Amino acid sequence: MVKFGVLISGGGTNLQAVIDYCQTTPKAEVAVVISNNPSAYGLTRAKNHGIDQYVLQDGDDILNTLKEHDVDYVLLLGYLRKVPEKIIQAYPEKIINIHPSLIPAFSGKGYYGMKVHEAAIKKGVKYTGATVHFVNEIYDDGRIINQAVVPVDPKDTPETLQQKVLEVEHQLLIQSIKEVCQL
Repeated sequence: MVKFGVLISGGGTNLQAVIDYCQTTPKAEVAVVISNNPSAYGLTRAKNHGIDQYVLQDGDDILNTLKEHDVDYVLLLGYLRKVPEKIIQAYPEKIINIHPSLIPAFSGKGYYGMKVHEAAIKKGVKYTGATVHFVNEIYDDGRIINQAVVPVDPKDTPETLQQKVLEVEHQLLIQSIKEVCQL
């Protein structure tokens, strides 16, 4: 049984995709959801599925909670904080992030959420997408696991582009988890 610890900051649609996947296999479960944001809807998603959920800010508290829940892999699903080095060191090549662009484009410090899609539209790119990668000490710099391409329509707005990328993210995330965790 692979146990996931999920860190979120917002709505948790990717969290829901992982919860839904885990309900289809006895080989994986979401053991705990941690948010830095007490109003993150992802906490409600976790509660609705009987998953322990916590609001934590301190790196030591986060690490202790992950350890208490025997977490094998940490998933960053819309987590808008830099992961403390002590957590990265405790889970080498076992922290997975999903980013709403084709890294290295529109990635790194300051590129998250809608800001990524606004930058893609402003730059006039013809393609964007999503990237699943391992986390290291540098924002969006870890080894890439998978990427998916999304065409950008000239009529796209940041909001429509976000929705198109999000639809691809769910599939890419599950595919990547299956590969990395050998599920």
